[in-house]
Amino acid sequence: MKKGIIWIALTCLILASLILASCTTSTTSQVTTTSVKPAVTTTSTSTAAPVTTSTTKPTATTSATTAGNWWDSLGKPQYGGEISISVSTDPLFFDPNQGTASMALYWIWMEGLFKPDWKVDPAVQNFQLSYVSGEYTKGNLLTSWEFTVPATLILHLRQGIHWQDIPPANGREFVADDVVFHFNRMNGLGSGYTAPNAYFKTDLWLNYLTSVTATDKYTVAMKFSAANPEFILQNMQAPGCDCTIECPDAVKQWTDLSDWHHSIGTGPFILKDYISGSSATMVKNPNYWGYDDRYPQNKLPYADNMNCLIIPDNSTALAGVRTGKIDLMDSLSLPDSQAMKKTNPEINQIPVPLGNGLTLDPRNDKAPFNDVRVRQALQMSLNLPELAQTYYVGSADPSPLPLTSNYLKGWGFPYSQWPQSLKDEYAYNPTGAKQLLAAAGFPSGFKTNCAADNLADLDLLQVVQSYFAKVGVDMTINVMTHTAFTAFVTSGHKNDAFAYRTTGSLGVTFYPIRQLTKFFTNSSQNVCVVSDPAVDAFYNNALAATSTDEVKTIVTDANKYVVQHHFAISLLQPTIFYIGQPWLKGFNGQYGATAGSNGPFYAYTYEASFWVDQNLKKSMGH
Repeated sequence: MKKGIIWIALTCLILASLILASCTTSTTSQVTTTSVKPAVTTTSTSTAAPVTTSTTKPTATTSATTAGNWWDSLGKPQYGGEISISVSTDPLFFDPNQGTASMALYWIWMEGLFKPDWKVDPAVQNFQLSYVSGEYTKGNLLTSWEFTVPATLILHLRQGIHWQDIPPANGREFVADDVVFHFNRMNGLGSGYTAPNAYFKTDLWLNYLTSVTATDKYTVAMKFSAANPEFILQNMQAPGCDCTIECPDAVKQWTDLSDWHHSIGTGPFILKDYISGSSATMVKNPNYWGYDDRYPQNKLPYADNMNCLIIPDNSTALAGVRTGKIDLMDSLSLPDSQAMKKTNPEINQIPVPLGNGLTLDPRNDKAPFNDVRVRQALQMSLNLPELAQTYYVGSADPSPLPLTSNYLKGWGFPYSQWPQSLKDEYAYNPTGAKQLLAAAGFPSGFKTNCAADNLADLDLLQVVQSYFAKVGVDMTINVMTHTAFTAFVTSGHKNDAFAYRTTGSLGVTFYPIRQLTKFFTNSSQNVCVVSDPAVDAFYNNALAATSTDEVKTIVTDANKYVVQHHFAISLLQPTIFYIGQPWLKGFNGQYGATAGSNGPFYAYTYEASFWVDQNLKKSMGH
C-alpha cells in the first residue's frame, strides 16, 4: 500500500484500539467483518494419473440461469482499435532463455505451449489466480498431449502455425524441431547446448527432463526421470518462460535475442518499435494462425495495435487511465481504488486477491524464533479481524493464512476447515501470548529487528510493530532498498531475525506442487530458513506420487503441518484492484493479461481475444 493520509488515519484508529486492548487481561473477541472477496467458485475433478489431456475435454460454456453462452452478454466482437497497458519498469528481457526474474514482454509476440481455456466461465475457474486447474487448461501451440508411459510425455503440435514473416524465419512453418531446440537450449540437452542455462538450474522440474525428441514433423517426445504426470504438467502449464518458444533461426543468427530488433514469434502481435524508458509498440500479425475459441469463425487478433507504456510513476500511470490513454492497469492499492471511484466511477474495477498473503518471516533456525512457542505468541498478539476491518476497510478476508491460499479451492487446508483448537492458536489473545513468551523464557519480552523491503507496505509493518510492543516484543525496523533487501535476505540470508517483503510465505495462489518449496531446505523460496525433514518429505513425496488425488492429499498434509508449526507469522491476504476501461471487452482481471511484476504472461491469448467497442469509446470522448 502507498503511504498517504488515509493510512495515517487508519493507523491511528488501530493504535487507539491497541491502547484500549492493553487495559484488559481477558481475550478480546474477534471483530465480525464484511470482507469484499472476488468470487472464487472452482470445481476440480480428481482423477487417476492424467494419462490423456487434450483440447477436446468438456468445458462449462453456458450459464445455469440464462440460455446461450455465458459470454453473450459481452456483445459482438469488433475488429480495429488498439489496446494499451502500462508497466512500471523497462522490459529487461526479450528472450525467454534469459528468464522472467524482471519485466519481460515477449509473450506479446511469442507464445506458450498451453493457455487458459477462454470458454470456461470464470464462475467455474477463477482466472484471476495464477493457478489454473489442468482440466481448464488447453493447448495453444498444441492440439493435445498424453503420457504414453508415466515418464514420457507426447506433445502433438497444432499444424498450420507459422513464424512471423520477419527474417531470418520469413514466415516458415512452426514444427517439432522448434520445440526440441527450445528445451535443448534451456536444459543443455542438445542442439549444440551441453549445459543448462544458469537461470533454469533452480527451476526444479527441469532437473527431471532427460531428453526431448521430434518423432515426426508435428510430434515431440519428452522423457523425465520423475514419473508423476501431475508434477510435470503443473510445471509445464504454469505461465512463464519455461514453455514459451523462441525462434531457432533468430537464435542461430544472433546467438541470443537480447536485442529487441531480433524479436520474432508465432504470436498475434509483432514488435514494431521499442524506446527504452518510454514504450513498446506492437502491430497486428496479419498471418496469425489463431481463431477466437468463443467465436470460431473469427480470426484473431481483434485489435490492430497493442501498446505498452513504460511509466515508473504510479500517479502518472493513473492519470493515463483517467484520460483514456491506458486501457488496463493492475495492482491498484485500496486508496488508489477509492480515489479512482470518486473521480472516474465509469472505469471498471475488479477486486483480485494478492498472489501471496502477507507474512512476517522469522528465521526459524535462530533463537528465539526456533521455539514454536515464541512464533505462536507473536501470532496471537495480532488482531487480524481488526486489521481487516480497520486497516483494509473491510476489503480483505480476516482469516489467517495456510500455505495454500484460502481462495484456491480444491487444494490445501482452508481456514474454514481448521479445528477450533487450531483457530485458537491464531486468534487475538495478548494474555495468552505473554504466557507463551514467559514459558519460553521471556517473561518481559525481548528485543529484535526486522529487515524490510522498501517496496512493501511499511505502514502495515508499523502497526504490527505496535501489536508486538503490547506483549513486550520491541522490534526495530530496518528499511532497505529492494535490491539491497534481495541480496541481504532473499539471496544471502544475512538477516538474523525477521524479514518483511512485498509478498509473503503463506496464502499462495500459484501451482500447488511448487508451493511445497516455500519451506523446503535450502530452497530460494525458504526465507524463514526452515530445515525440517517432514517438510522436505512433502515435496519429495509429491514428486513420487502417481495420481492427482495423491498429490492433493500431500498438499493438504503439508498445509496442516505448516499451520501447526507457525513457521511464518500470518498477516492477511489483501485485495488489490485491476482496472479496465468500459470499452475494453473480455477483461475480468485475468492473471497474465496485464504486466504484474514480471510481464503479461498470457498476452498471446487474452490481448488477442479482447476487443474494443469503438463506438462506446468515441461516445465517451476518447
